[in-house]
Amino acid sequence: MTRRILQLLIGLFLYGIAIALIVRAGIGVSPWDVLTQGVSLKTGWGFGLITILIGALLLLLWIPLRQKPGIGTVLNVLLVGLAADLGLWLIPEDLVLWARILLFSAGLLTLALATGLYLGARFGAGPRDGLMTGVHELTGWPIWVGRSGIELTVLGIGWLLGGNVGIGTLLFAVLIGPLCGITIPWFRIDLPRDAADSRLSGSAEPSAPLLDSPAN
Repeated sequence: MTRRILQLLIGLFLYGIAIALIVRAGIGVSPWDVLTQGVSLKTGWGFGLITILIGALLLLLWIPLRQKPGIGTVLNVLLVGLAADLGLWLIPEDLVLWARILLFSAGLLTLALATGLYLGARFGAGPRDGLMTGVHELTGWPIWVGRSGIELTVLGIGWLLGGNVGIGTLLFAVLIGPLCGITIPWFRIDLPRDAADSRLSGSAEPSAPLLDSPAN
């Protein structure tokens, strides 16, 4: 349990720092962060505060979708935005292009590592993942359809509000899935129920959890 809690907290902290690295790179951010940037620009509120508020709103949407949050879900909402604000305070703006490319690369790799850490702790997925899973269970649509529809919608809204859409947005969409496919198995912690499920299924391997998306 101690390892799981530490892994969760470290993962969520690094997730926020990774978001800050990608934002400071200035070459495009993830769809949800495009929305966060756009809302922040229009309201004047801080990026981290908007991240927390959007996460809390999404968590409320879990109720009609009958999704059950874990402690990791709640901490995701509370901590990622705070860590992102810390990172934005520490990382300078308006760097030269080569430095921004390095920042983006570091942010993408850090985000994949952070995703593996916090999801591998098995305390629940982030609020955006639960929304996608809930839509899948409610409509019967494939998860990728629900995810694509939701992310294209928030991307469009964020872009209209002034969020940063660029080559980094495309690179994020293409690369984050395969990277998280590597890191999640690295840090996945097997729980006692996995062994029980394995015995019931007659399999020698524990069943993997449903980890649909690396979204926070």
